Amino acid sequence: MKKWIADHHRFILGFLIAHLLLFFSFEDKTVFWYFFTASMLVLVSYTIVHEEFEDKVPLASYLSIGVVSGLFLFGAFWGGNYLIGLLNLPFSGQVSRLYSRFSPDALWHYFVLVLIIAPGEEIFWRGFIQKRLLNNTNIWSAIIVSSIMYATVHIYSGQFILVLAAFAAGLVWSALYAWKRSIPLVIISHVTFDLLLFVFLPFY
Repeated sequence: MKKWIADHHRFILGFLIAHLLLFFSFEDKTVFWYFFTASMLVLVSYTIVHEEFEDKVPLASYLSIGVVSGLFLFGAFWGGNYLIGLLNLPFSGQVSRLYSRFSPDALWHYFVLVLIIAPGEEIFWRGFIQKRLLNNTNIWSAIIVSSIMYATVHIYSGQFILVLAAFAAGLVWSALYAWKRSIPLVIISHVTFDLLLFVFLPFY
């Protein structure tokens, strides 16, 4: 019973820490990349202390599934962005504002995006939050709840489209993790998606 209570306290504390860190990360765009990078390092450290990593997929499989799923997710986002522009929905302005405020614009931003931020998000949100939900509830509940929790920390950006995008992407990465139980796989998927979104085929 004591172990169960302690585990739930760690789960809740981790989620609250994530909210606090992301609040400060989004507060000032001039220091966003510094705070966001530091936040991911803190959350990764928290996960390492309290959880073991899972990797039940061979290298070739997690690389191929990760890349293909990242491509698929980017394609879905590209189609959604195209429809927003075609239908002249108000979200189009939010997309451009997001790029202007938070997209990488220095070389080191791209390095930390690939090496720290994308892996850090997956290690914490899938490897800690979702894993603990999977241990205490059914798969579909864990996927949906962890995706909602992941989306909630993006409210501090002030852009509803980012919250919606985080929820949609979270559903894909949470489903992948529930299916294969591989943190490297979801990291590869996230990195592939981010490289397309911010480097190779940005929406601006």
